[in-house]
Amino acid sequence: MMFRPRWILALLLALAVAAGFAALGHWQLERAVASGVVVERSTETVKPLDEVVTPGGAPRDSATGQLVTVDGSYVPGDEQLISDRSNDGTSGYWIVSHFIVGAGGGSSAGASIAVARGWVADEAAARSTMGSLAAVPANQVITLAGRFLPTEAPVVPADGRDPHSMTTVSTAALINLWAGFDGTAVYPGYIVDGAAASGLTAIDSPAPLTDASLNWLNIFYAVEWVVFAGFAVFLWYRLVRDAWEREEELREEAAISAG
Repeated sequence: MMFRPRWILALLLALAVAAGFAALGHWQLERAVASGVVVERSTETVKPLDEVVTPGGAPRDSATGQLVTVDGSYVPGDEQLISDRSNDGTSGYWIVSHFIVGAGGGSSAGASIAVARGWVADEAAARSTMGSLAAVPANQVITLAGRFLPTEAPVVPADGRDPHSMTTVSTAALINLWAGFDGTAVYPGYIVDGAAASGLTAIDSPAPLTDASLNWLNIFYAVEWVVFAGFAVFLWYRLVRDAWEREEELREEAAISAG
């Protein structure tokens, strides 16, 4: 039965289908392995800000956690208090300032970026430091060095808290509070200052962890395609056996009738 032309053709078709399923399984397995490959990034090599990210748009994944440097000046009075920020396991406050990229920023000169100046445990001390920072003369050009992080999503304050309080460094929220903001381009993130301002503690900002894990969903799909490939061949075998059993039944019936 298996050597009849139509069943040989059916076998070739089943093998072609099985090969296609096996190829899909191989593709899914490659995707699972590729997702587990560790991509080495030189986040601890200080780079100019404009080589890492540009104003507007979304930052590349490789920009997250990169140490950067940029020239520019702070805008006194545009400081904001960010609460519920942990530093070495202790909850406290960040002070975030408005920084204008200077002429050294090339095509990005004049763009704005938020800078986390430092951490303090006490709110009163934080507001006192904010007053000191607001009193600094404007247009003092400095070289800022720190770690770039993407903007965070704004969070609505919980019930009973000050509706104007902030717990995340959201660029979208900050530009609405910066008195000195004139609508110029804004970087899609902020810099954690490597050297804290006077009266503040440096923010703990370790190098980003490299997460490498297999995509188990892709592995499951790969196994599933292999099962489908096996089922295609099994289906051919089952059809051939059913045809053989029907012929045997007809042969037996014919023998009984002849007897």
